[in-house]
Amino acid sequence: MTEPHAAAPLRVLIVEDEPVTAEAHAAYLERVGGFEVAGIAHTGSEAIRLLRAASAQPSIDLILLDVNLPDATGIELCRSLRAAGIEIDVIAVTAVRDAAVVRSAVSLGIVQYLIKPFGFAAFAEKLGAYREYHSRVGTAVVTDQQEVDASFAALRTSASGDLPKGLTRDTLERVRAAIRTSPRDGVSAAELAADLDLSRVTARRYLEHLADAGIVERASRYGTPGRPEVEYRRR
Repeated sequence: MTEPHAAAPLRVLIVEDEPVTAEAHAAYLERVGGFEVAGIAHTGSEAIRLLRAASAQPSIDLILLDVNLPDATGIELCRSLRAAGIEIDVIAVTAVRDAAVVRSAVSLGIVQYLIKPFGFAAFAEKLGAYREYHSRVGTAVVTDQQEVDASFAALRTSASGDLPKGLTRDTLERVRAAIRTSPRDGVSAAELAADLDLSRVTARRYLEHLADAGIVERASRYGTPGRPEVEYRRR
């Protein structure tokens, strides 16, 4: 059987005026998997220069954008990009908690808003949700309303503070990555447990959590004696 081709990593421009913070974001990005750093900019003007240069190179898929920059706000930079017809997805990464800034971010189509300070688990959750969203809308045509709803649900899904007792965000991200990259159409709790070295009960709890959140759907797998096995498929 031919192995499926791995998806190309998403290229990310980090726009952050603090060099140490920018390098920390880059290190986090490498740990998440499925992403690569396309460049680091410490000012708005440097970000625009790198984006223009990228037009002759592999494209940039995502910007991690600090709101406070030395020569412009992140909101102003985002407005300039939209006015120039540059339709690149943006995740705001900032300590700003001003409701007006959040509303501006939403109006400009910023897909996620991650408030500093944060740990790796919160970062991985947001980036993992974006990666899933990007994989869903990366095709030329969406097939139906359910697919559109599932794409937006991928962005809205949050594990911060809302996970059932005993589940962790790091393991949840591992489970979502395993489902996303699996060559199977669906995965059972037993198969996921073997893939990730979990107990079957633990694997089922994570799968049920994702099913309840609308990220995967339950289906019956036939073909073996006895009761049909439950498998979980990407929506």
